[in-house]
Amino acid sequence: MLVMTDADPSPLLGTSAFRLRVVGAVVTERFAAEIAGYDLKPKHVGVLALLASAPATSQLDLARTMGVAPSLIVRIADHLERIGAVERVRDPADRRRQALRLTPRGTELLAACTRLSRSMERDLLAGLSAPDRASFRTALARVATNLDLPS
Repeated sequence: MLVMTDADPSPLLGTSAFRLRVVGAVVTERFAAEIAGYDLKPKHVGVLALLASAPATSQLDLARTMGVAPSLIVRIADHLERIGAVERVRDPADRRRQALRLTPRGTELLAACTRLSRSMERDLLAGLSAPDRASFRTALARVATNLDLPS
């Protein structure tokens, strides 16, 4: 097991950016394995979460928010529609605009993924004290805000 400290001889291993990338990759891989039984991938769950906070969102708006190509959102939406998690609806103000809306099944899937994520978070942060967990969450939220990521 590789243990990284601030005194690491490699300047790369000592950077927070690299450490976040490594931890992020491990957490993403584990989360992907946990949600695979629901026929979901992390990006699917990201769309479900965004739709829960902004119902009837256009595919283009989702692509902009997630920083991905609109064609990827179309593929994600196609999959989520196939498994009954979202439905496409026409915008009454602009019939050319298609929006996505969570279905009851989508809400159930998001709740299941949220439970899995909370369980993973407990395991991930188990070695931290309560104040350290709070500080970590605050710092991580600031980093996300600095990157203009949705919260």
